Amino acid sequence: MPNPLCHFELMTNNTQAAQAFYGRVFDWRFDDASMPGYTLVNTGAEPTGGIFAKPPDAPGVCINIYFHVDDVDAVLKKATQHGATTLSPKTAIAGVGEFAVLADPEGIAIGLFKPAGE
Repeated sequence: MPNPLCHFELMTNNTQAAQAFYGRVFDWRFDDASMPGYTLVNTGAEPTGGIFAKPPDAPGVCINIYFHVDDVDAVLKKATQHGATTLSPKTAIAGVGEFAVLADPEGIAIGLFKPAGE
């Protein structure tokens, strides 16, 4: 299976301003209620996304991307064998799936995601 881009996240200093901007520019719709502290983004097509507040210890605002994988552990292991560094180990999100975040050999952060039930 190919590993398509399946989700993105905007980590921002002002989630309300981000919603206003992206809503006006791209007509995105937002769901603040389903996951407290995390806004789900409906772009009208795949991929979907999220917006959340930058934690105080994060170095800066950014966009995170996630690729759909069949096995988070296997891909994380393969990536580290080829020079990646694990930034966030495999973590389960109840009813949603599991994810991990790594930095490629140049330090670019990318996420791995496997939906629940796959």
